[in-house]
Amino acid sequence: MSVSLKAKIAEVFEEPGCDINQSKSAKERKKGCTKQLSPGAAAGGCAFDGAKIALQPVADVAHLVHGPIACEGNSWDNRHSASSHSQIYRTGFTTDINELDVIYGGEKRLFKSIREVIEKYDPPAVFVYQTCVTALTGDDIEAVCKRAAEKFGKPVIPVNAPGFAGPKNLGNKLGAEALLDYVIGTVEPEFTTPYDINIIGEYNLVGELWQVKPLLDALGIRILSCISGDGKYNEIASAHRAKVNMMVCSKSMINIATKMQQRYGIPYFEGSFYGIGDMSDTLRQISALLVQQGADAELLERTERLIEVEEARAFKRIASYRERLAGKRVLLITGGVKSWSVVAALQEGGMEIVGTSIKKSTKEDKEKLKEILGEGADAHMIDDMTPREMYALLRDARADIMLSGGRSQFVALKARMPWLDINQERYYAYAGYEGMVELVHQIDRTLSNPVWQRVRIAAPWGDDGETLGAFAPSPGPATATAHLAAVAAHAMGLDVEEVPV
Repeated sequence: MSVSLKAKIAEVFEEPGCDINQSKSAKERKKGCTKQLSPGAAAGGCAFDGAKIALQPVADVAHLVHGPIACEGNSWDNRHSASSHSQIYRTGFTTDINELDVIYGGEKRLFKSIREVIEKYDPPAVFVYQTCVTALTGDDIEAVCKRAAEKFGKPVIPVNAPGFAGPKNLGNKLGAEALLDYVIGTVEPEFTTPYDINIIGEYNLVGELWQVKPLLDALGIRILSCISGDGKYNEIASAHRAKVNMMVCSKSMINIATKMQQRYGIPYFEGSFYGIGDMSDTLRQISALLVQQGADAELLERTERLIEVEEARAFKRIASYRERLAGKRVLLITGGVKSWSVVAALQEGGMEIVGTSIKKSTKEDKEKLKEILGEGADAHMIDDMTPREMYALLRDARADIMLSGGRSQFVALKARMPWLDINQERYYAYAGYEGMVELVHQIDRTLSNPVWQRVRIAAPWGDDGETLGAFAPSPGPATATAHLAAVAAHAMGLDVEEVPV
């Protein structure tokens, strides 16, 4: 690990916007907030993966991975971060180093790759990502990027976040540091207004940003840049001229908000786009901060009028769903800002929270969650739940549905319980007032799906409603034929006794 990378990691660990970090001693702070990765250990994503996730939604930039081809296969396409303009971010670029590059160095190959990308695609900038192999062999991507930028007249941004540096969350922040060091503040916007804001830590998953932008447009508030969903390089480079920063996910890019406040005097707050009440609070906070920064005070009145109309419309549309969902129990396995923002949205839909994970949540997230859940909140806050515990909770019917990411879906399916994707891989947008209606609609659809009743029907060959155990003797040909006939009969709605064997 280079000295510069060590210094950058130490700087990230000194983050002043993190309450937990500031409560530590100076010695504890230097150790960081997570354990270093062990070689061969599955840790839920490495630093390179985190940096790529944080920056790849910048849609008009070419993202070039300097390393083996396998490192480029980080499955970003499954995250559904949408773009309204360029699609170059969907193209995977890699130097694809080989054994000779490991022996002799891959810097020449990297320079040639940058030249090829610029000549073929002409992006406004190229982001170059360091990986474990090239970092261990000593390739100096900062020097190569600097030389390439001078040669080709385009910004070439080094993202020094090799996988062995730490976990995914650290990689998010190292990616943000690259923006702070090489991008933000390098371009002046064509014009500015008193109503310019940046949205930080929003990735426009399934187009969620587009459900919020019309609300801001109606108030005359301009999104100067979104970091990084649906992002454009020049917009992010001119982000230092915004009047207010909104932090959507403090776990990933809090360092951008705090350093922009230090360098440019831009105030920031953390808000949520999930849920009717939280969406309204976010609009109020944006408007209040803009007025403090010199915007017309009439903005506050316009905001209240918009909120009144949108809230009435949203509550009217979810009224029919609330009747069916009232009292339904939800297990929420997610983290970060969703640990409290989605909880508030579910409660507005009339549902009860039996548990919500807080493994990836900050201290502020946990405090907001306690405020929302009220008395007995600690009993519903899950620091870490094993798949076995999830399965037991669902199988015992202590929850009616589980909301989680794709990795946990098989636990719910094994328990024959409804499951809905709430994380990056989802296909529906849940942000803003429209998103709240869609969330309640999707939960209602999932709970009402007749497949759950069908899969819980006792198998005709089981004594207690269960299928044959793993160690039961295998059925002979005649018995197997009877089984298949019985299954077919169930599918046709016939009585099993009527089916000839």
